[in-house]
Amino acid sequence: MLNLERLRILHAIATYGSVSAAADVLHVTTSAVSQQMGKLERETGQQMLAKNGRGVRLTDAGRLLSGHAERILSLVELAHSDLEAHRGAAVGEVVLGAFPTAARGLLPMALAALRRDHPQLRPRMQEMEPAGSVARVVRGDMDLAVVLDWYNRPLSLPSGLAKAPLLDDIADVAMPSDHPLAGRAQIELEDFADDDWVSWPDGEFCHDWLMFTLRGKGIEPRLSHSAEEHHTQLALVAAGLGVAVAPRLGRGPVPDGVSVVPVRHTMHRHVYAVWREDADRRPAIRAAVEALQSSAGAALAASAV
Repeated sequence: MLNLERLRILHAIATYGSVSAAADVLHVTTSAVSQQMGKLERETGQQMLAKNGRGVRLTDAGRLLSGHAERILSLVELAHSDLEAHRGAAVGEVVLGAFPTAARGLLPMALAALRRDHPQLRPRMQEMEPAGSVARVVRGDMDLAVVLDWYNRPLSLPSGLAKAPLLDDIADVAMPSDHPLAGRAQIELEDFADDDWVSWPDGEFCHDWLMFTLRGKGIEPRLSHSAEEHHTQLALVAAGLGVAVAPRLGRGPVPDGVSVVPVRHTMHRHVYAVWREDADRRPAIRAAVEALQSSAGAALAASAV
């Protein structure tokens, strides 16, 4: 009998193109992937992978079985969804991933609403950057992810995912309160061509967006410091160590010594929820999306005050 987890691994190799990429997505080691593929080949009596330079490619048998694996995994998810829908209530566990500012600005209210309105549902949240949470949703380790992209830099999503918009999160520029531009009603990014910048860590989606956006304005940014947490970034700004982009979601009161000024040509992040299309009928998914949308409405109203 074919092992479901080995089919999941074969499908990941077919989808992401290599053993190492599949291992990253599935959060296992490359040796574990290779071992499982060896067992699958012994189970089927056919070779699934063949060497291709320094990497591997799927054999004809591997491509054939991978196509079946995709349908099998989707049917398993549909069976789960149908059983839950048959009960007509959001029950069991639902795992939600969210990037840090959404985890702070959206999830507490949404999770509290889920506990109040669906007492048989056990929501569980994990703070995680979009790339990691999307990979876990695709794999099936996570039910729903709150992710983001920027107005000029979309996030590439794998096929087979559904999504619902939550809010557009406006981003301002944070600067020391004694900065020459701190009293302006609006600013342009070009005004900070000679400033040091506090950014997200290299390799993160928002860091890449900032480099792309500033360079698109003809600015080669001087990066002085990097930090994952926006509150840490604002603390560095308060110390006079640079300027930073400061999204409003989950920002809260800014520290003393920091001024935030809107950008004339508004910068914003699209925040949305994603889940597997074959889980669309699950009452738990619908309940989670509704709670997140309600929380997003409240966050927008608060930021407009």
